[in-house]
Amino acid sequence: MTTQTSDKVQARALALLPLIVFLAIFLGSGIYHSLLGTEFAFYQIKAPVAAIPAIILAVLLYRGQLNTAIDEFLKGASHPNLILMFMVFMLAGAFASVSSAIGSVDATVQFGLSIIPPTFVLPMLFIIAAFIATAMGTSMGTIAACAPIAFGFAQATDIETVYAIGAVVGGAMFGDNLSMISDTTIAATRSLNVELRDKFRVNVWVAVPAAVVTIMMYMSMNHNAQAIEYKTYDLWLILPYLAVFFLAFTRLHVLAVLTLGIVLSGLMGLLEHADFGLLKLNNAIYDGFVGMFEVALLSMFLGGLSALMQKEGGLEWLIQRIYSVTRLFKVGTQRAGEIGISFLVVFSNIFVANNTVAIILSGDMAREVAKEYGVEPKRAAALMDIFSCVVQGLIPYGAQLLLACSIAKMSPVELIGNVYYCWVLAIFAVLSIIFRYPRLRATA
Repeated sequence: MTTQTSDKVQARALALLPLIVFLAIFLGSGIYHSLLGTEFAFYQIKAPVAAIPAIILAVLLYRGQLNTAIDEFLKGASHPNLILMFMVFMLAGAFASVSSAIGSVDATVQFGLSIIPPTFVLPMLFIIAAFIATAMGTSMGTIAACAPIAFGFAQATDIETVYAIGAVVGGAMFGDNLSMISDTTIAATRSLNVELRDKFRVNVWVAVPAAVVTIMMYMSMNHNAQAIEYKTYDLWLILPYLAVFFLAFTRLHVLAVLTLGIVLSGLMGLLEHADFGLLKLNNAIYDGFVGMFEVALLSMFLGGLSALMQKEGGLEWLIQRIYSVTRLFKVGTQRAGEIGISFLVVFSNIFVANNTVAIILSGDMAREVAKEYGVEPKRAAALMDIFSCVVQGLIPYGAQLLLACSIAKMSPVELIGNVYYCWVLAIFAVLSIIFRYPRLRATA
C-alpha cells in the first residue's frame, strides 16, 4: 500500500507543518497557562478549536483545487476506523454516564474495596485492563469499560486519579500490543509477511517483563496504604460491569459490548430505582454523548488533517529521511536496521496519532530496511507493534488518552508521565535492540 502511494506522491516536508501548528497552539497554550498558575491550564483552549488553524493551513498548502482539498479532508475524517472510534467514544460516554447515574460505578468500587487490599488496587486495575484488552484486541473498548471504575477507586481512596487511569491505559496498551486479534498485530505481521505466532514469540519476551516491572512499581507505590472502610452496596448494580467484562472475552464486536452494557445498565436502573424512569435514562445517555463530543470531534479533525498531510507527501518525506539516516550506519548493521524500523513507526505514529495506520504507512519501508540490514522479519514486526503502542499510549492527542481523560475529567498532558507501562516497555524494547534478545531459533 505504502509503496504504491509513494510512487504517486511527491515527498514534501512542508506538508508536516499543519500538525506542528496544532501542537504549538494546543501544548503551547497549556504550558503557558501552567506557568501562570491557571487552573485547568490545558483546557483554556479547546483542542478541536486549536485544530482549526492547522486544518486551514493544510487546505491552503494542498497543491490542487480548494474543493479537492476539502474532499480529501472529508475522506480522511470519515475513514471507517475513525467512524468506529467516534462510535466507541459516544457509546463509552453513554455507558459511563448511565452506569454512574444508577450507582453501578460506586457499587463496583465498594465491592472492589471489600475484597482488594488498597496495596493491590493499582496492580489489579492494570492486570484487569491487560486481560480485557488481550481478549478484545482493542485498547479503546478496554479503556471505555475500565476507566470509570478506576476513576471511582481514585475518588474512594487516597490513590491519585492519574495513577489509577494510567494503570488502566497501560494495561490496555499491553493487550493492544500482545493480543493475537489486535489490529496492530495483524497490520505488523502482514506488513512483514510473518506468522502471528512468530511475532508473538518475540513480542512476549519484551512485553511481559515490562508488565511485571510495572506491576511491581504499582505495588511499591502503595505499600503504606491503610485499610479503607467500604460502604454497603447493591450487588445487583455490579451486573452491567460484570457483563461487559465477560462479553469482552467473546468475539463480540466492541460496539455490541458497549451497547449491551448501556441496555443492561438502563434495565437495572429501572428495576432498582423507583425514581429512575425512561426520561432520566434518556438524559443520562445524552449527557454521555455530550461529554464525549469534544474528543470525538477532535479525532475526526485529526483524521482529516492526517489524510491531507499524507496526500501531500509529508509522511513520505519523513519516512524517507529516517530511512536515509539508517543507511549511514556502517557497523552493527542489524541494530542500525532495528533502530531505523523503530524510528519509522515512532515518527509516523506521532504524525498520524493512530498506531495501526502508522504501521501500515511505514510497513513497506520497514520491510526494505529489514531485508537490507538482515533483521529477522518477526523481530521487525514485533518492534513496529511495540513502538507504535508505546507512542500511542503517550501522545496527548491520541484516542486512548483522550478517551481516558474525558472519563476522568483531566488533561491528557497530566497523564503522560503516569502511564508507566509504556515508558517501561520502551526501555525494554531499547534494551532488546542493544543486547539482541530474545534469541529464538528460526521456525520451520
